[in-house]
Amino acid sequence: MSGSHPSKHKLEDAEVYIHIKDGETANVTHIDVEHPDLNEVIRPDENSYTGGKEGGLFIGLKKDMIERAEKFVEKE
Repeated sequence: MSGSHPSKHKLEDAEVYIHIKDGETANVTHIDVEHPDLNEVIRPDENSYTGGKEGGLFIGLKKDMIERAEKFVEKE
């Protein structure tokens, strides 16, 4: 894990869940990362990609998402 860094902006109170397939709310087992500010970057029904890294994972962003992320951080 790389920990904090000046170029990283922490989302306080983000919740992470492993959501097991149950046939009602999950058709496949997946990981949910929940925080209302995330919709400022990745809008509902948009898709991105993830990759594993030492100690966790990263979410790669598409060009439009990158622009929204940078604007969101500028507002802070």
